[in-house]
Amino acid sequence: MAKNFLMLMIAIIFLLPNLANAEEIIIFHTNDMHGRISSTDDKGKSIGLAEMSAAFKFSKSQNKNTFWFDAGDTFNGTIRINISNGENLVPLLNQSGMDIFVPGNHDFNYSPEQLVNLSKKLKFSTLAANVVKKDSGETILNQYKIFKRGNLKIGVFGLATPETAYKVVPSFFKNIVFLNPVDTAKEMLKILRPQCDIVIAVMHMGIDPASEFTSKRIAAETEGIDLIIDGHSHTELPQGLTVGETLIAQTGCYEHYFGRVTINFEDGKIISKKAELLDAAAVKKISPNPNKKILNSIKKIDAKNEKFLGEVIAHSDRKLDGERLTVRCGESEIGNLCVDAFRWKTGADIAVINGGSIRSGLPTGDLTRGQILEIFPFSNQIKIAEINGKTVRQMLEHSVRVYPNELGGFLSVSGISFTVDAKKPAGQRVQDIFIGGQLLDENKIYTIATSNFLFEGGDAYSMLKNITAKGGYGSDNSILAEYINKFGTAGIELGRIKFL
Repeated sequence: MAKNFLMLMIAIIFLLPNLANAEEIIIFHTNDMHGRISSTDDKGKSIGLAEMSAAFKFSKSQNKNTFWFDAGDTFNGTIRINISNGENLVPLLNQSGMDIFVPGNHDFNYSPEQLVNLSKKLKFSTLAANVVKKDSGETILNQYKIFKRGNLKIGVFGLATPETAYKVVPSFFKNIVFLNPVDTAKEMLKILRPQCDIVIAVMHMGIDPASEFTSKRIAAETEGIDLIIDGHSHTELPQGLTVGETLIAQTGCYEHYFGRVTINFEDGKIISKKAELLDAAAVKKISPNPNKKILNSIKKIDAKNEKFLGEVIAHSDRKLDGERLTVRCGESEIGNLCVDAFRWKTGADIAVINGGSIRSGLPTGDLTRGQILEIFPFSNQIKIAEINGKTVRQMLEHSVRVYPNELGGFLSVSGISFTVDAKKPAGQRVQDIFIGGQLLDENKIYTIATSNFLFEGGDAYSMLKNITAKGGYGSDNSILAEYINKFGTAGIELGRIKFL
């Protein structure tokens, strides 16, 4: 008995140094929340910020090496947040326990200046190493942050997608430049790799092959990034994605999942990395009681917004689908309704709107201001301009260049019909264009109505950028409400775009 006890003690003594040098860090992560903060959001599919915060804080109480990083598109997407230019979300995030936020393209929707203003009110770091002022080269946000936990140094840097410059109102970026993310990542690695045990990149890049810069490309073209917390493409990666030595993690969108990455160290070296997605049940299992401070803050926000957003301003005789894929992958009834409203209001020959501007469907019955704002949350101004037939053709080719794949720039049209041959190369797909029942004349001048976003070259509509547009017709959402009240939903049947 004594001999066995002695052997056990000797084994423990030999194991103690290894146990002392074994450490674990846990990274919880979110991306593309788009203003979803309640468990009732997104038709009940969202987990809820209060629920995720409770799970995170409990986990951190068990392991101090626990972090929460967010990869952007956070401050824009629902009316309760948009109505305040993002301000309503600040106290909630400060109460959540979050450690790092990296802006997505839609976090610039209120302007870069407002993003900087919001970042100053957050009690944690906002990072974007590749967003700089054109005149000085100075970054508008911090580049990186180093955390020290026990024997470990954790270096984190942020990257924002260059697509922001044309996916948000382009005039916002007259003095802002998005540097090459690969080059910027290499510069960050030169700084962080020599002094950190682990380097993490939080970025809003995504893995959409249509994007020039993706997290996969950055991982492949750099050396030394241990983990990428990603966003932008709304991709669910249940076990992450490994590129070389880099693990890429992304949760999808709208708080459907709470991401968790577990990294184990021994003697300061990474020995394992594991990515997983936690659904609402798994989050509740960690901590059954949501963060009460966040729940109370949400109640205050809703009470403040209720009178304005709850006012009935229109009535609909039909329910129309406004799902993301519906408006970005082809002709839609809600898209037709919207552009019919713009053409009516302006008297233009044609009207168009990009699918990325339409963010929700049309309910049936009485419509509140909040419900109309959910369809057009950006409140873009509708303008009118003269356009020649040749430019109309270029615009339509740009709209269908990746059909049938999803594209935020896919156009709904009014006053115009055409045929698309998707078997032909991009730029040669559009044929049989008719305006007002007459075949398109490329030398003729027509009038076109659309949003200030597209007239400024948004969604890469460069052919519209130098057209002189006149405003004064009102916002997209106010015109839509006015049109529905006058005309309902008649005449929006599909058939304006024929696909071969």
